[in-house]
Amino acid sequence: MTAAPASEASVASLSTLMEAAVGAIGGSPREGQSAMAEAVDTAMRGQRHLLVQAGTGTGKSLAYLVPALRHAVTSGRPVVVSTATIALQTQLIRKDLPRIVDALAPHLPRTPTFALLKGRGNYLCRHKMDGGYPVEDPGSLFSEAAVDPASGASERLGDQVRRLRAWAEETETGDRDSLEDPVSDRAWRQVSVLGNQCLGQTCPMVGSCFAERSREIAKEVDVIVTNHALLAIDAFDGHGIIPEHDVVVFDEAHDLTSRVTGAVTEVLVPGMVRGTVRDLRGLGMAATPLDDAGDELREALALVPDGRVIGDLPERLADAIELLRVQARTAHTDAKDAGDEGVVGTAGARKAVRSSLQEIIDVCERLLGPAEDDVVSVSHSPVTGRSSVQVAPLSVALAMRGAILEHRTAVLASATLALGGRFEPPAGEVGLARAARTGVDEVPSREDHGAWAGLDVGSPFAYRRQGILYTAAHLPRPGREGPSIEMLDHLTELVEASHGGALCLFSSRRGAELAAEHVRARLDLPIGVQGEDSMGNLVRDFREDPDTSLFGTLTLWQGVDVPGQACRLVTIDRIPFPRPDDPLTAARQERVDQRGSSGFMAVSVQHAALLMAQGAGRLIRTQEDRGMVAVLDPRLATARYGQVLRAAMPPLWPTQDPRVAVDALRRLSAS
Repeated sequence: MTAAPASEASVASLSTLMEAAVGAIGGSPREGQSAMAEAVDTAMRGQRHLLVQAGTGTGKSLAYLVPALRHAVTSGRPVVVSTATIALQTQLIRKDLPRIVDALAPHLPRTPTFALLKGRGNYLCRHKMDGGYPVEDPGSLFSEAAVDPASGASERLGDQVRRLRAWAEETETGDRDSLEDPVSDRAWRQVSVLGNQCLGQTCPMVGSCFAERSREIAKEVDVIVTNHALLAIDAFDGHGIIPEHDVVVFDEAHDLTSRVTGAVTEVLVPGMVRGTVRDLRGLGMAATPLDDAGDELREALALVPDGRVIGDLPERLADAIELLRVQARTAHTDAKDAGDEGVVGTAGARKAVRSSLQEIIDVCERLLGPAEDDVVSVSHSPVTGRSSVQVAPLSVALAMRGAILEHRTAVLASATLALGGRFEPPAGEVGLARAARTGVDEVPSREDHGAWAGLDVGSPFAYRRQGILYTAAHLPRPGREGPSIEMLDHLTELVEASHGGALCLFSSRRGAELAAEHVRARLDLPIGVQGEDSMGNLVRDFREDPDTSLFGTLTLWQGVDVPGQACRLVTIDRIPFPRPDDPLTAARQERVDQRGSSGFMAVSVQHAALLMAQGAGRLIRTQEDRGMVAVLDPRLATARYGQVLRAAMPPLWPTQDPRVAVDALRRLSAS
């Protein structure tokens, strides 16, 4: 547990702590930051939920970390900070918290502490490295190259595993993110295990386990940094990974419900069965009935078209899933005593295969008896040929309210949370009732666990003086056949006028690749494309070379922070509506339509508005930044929903004149 609580009298005031923290990071007081910090402090002391929108440049991390550290010291209970991205976790742990803690320590009875908590699969497993688990796909270790664009690794699997073994002898954390030279996911799987595969306290190497050590450290600190998915799974399933806490801060809260939805979505793939059968045979079991059940599942899936399954499952698919469930249960029981006792790796192999079988059983049972709000769908990949059936919740509001919000105070923060100035939609998505909203300074009764407040502290940037929003209204509407030649030519014209320095955002990987090919053929400027190198290398080149442009998809819409002249043009190829055939989107729109409202406006337009706000937000990162956001989709200017999208974006100076846009970029590149 954390240290005993300190009395309020022995702890400096929030204003004193904020002044010390701002001074430590070399900043200056900001009105919005101060207002946010006061609201966060009030929420934590009054046990009232808070939703706060803090525009880029507000310094929202400091505005919640200072009250969080103060609350942890005075209450004696930790505060959990949950993020959506690894990038923000890294920033908090390596940059923000060390400086803030050093600044606050002289004003507090003791020095606050903090730690990062991740899922078990992020750490080396010493037992697996010592042969305690079977090697996955051993035949390819030293024969195949593992090309992984996300990590940049392109060496043989065996060579990567050798590097990992050498690194294991010197690492103090065993954390994959501390690797200087990245490896592919396939290589990492050779030295790590998932939580459900772990032997736990029966593991012979539990005393030196990196994951266990990280959990023990987390039990003793004041602020625990983790991620949305891990927190949700831990809360829903009661694993006890995250220590008891009464306050949680969700940063990047605009992505909270999608991350939670992804964490509780389950998928059944015939390949899961094949792999499990292989592992069972490694333990000496024939597993023929399970193998046959997997073949029946594959054949049944092939008969079901892509898309959402309305009503009951098709009869043959339902029968195949029931057969698989029965055979997986039988194998799960039989595997309890499988393998040769005393042989190294038997216990780990048995645990791993029984965990895989339990996963198959769980998803089968959910598919055969889905909850009222579950959405079942089938998909067939034209690239891999893989078929799958998945089940996802239509909403996670009830689950979040019951598992998280009723037992602790939550602060939800983001630069893009209350699109159009309305906090009720995001509050409802996480399970907060609209009727329970209070004023920012109100302290609700102890019995009112659903009380919440919303606060928009704005942004310190003078957007209309710092940037231009150019809408290319003269271009044709985007079609399904891909980027038009008119759009590609105009994109080339804009990148040439800015002489690079362009972050070009696309709604599809194919669109980014075609555009890069088009621009490269016409301009002698360096262009990086997502997938051609690791994301870290691409962003570094973009940041360091003012003539370099970067083309990519969703990762770049939300995850790039490049202030200064290096990013002076942000282009958006088309309004990023979700796919109309996406089963979950379609189901959510239908529900809204049934209630008498517009499902398209409430779901698809809001989804697009969030991404437009995030994408446009890549441009102005400091008060010195100047540049242009160019939207190459005329619907932003001509469609009735365009006003909603523009209202969600930073209030840049607007124009639809291509000559004004090109001339402005030329002046900017020459300055």
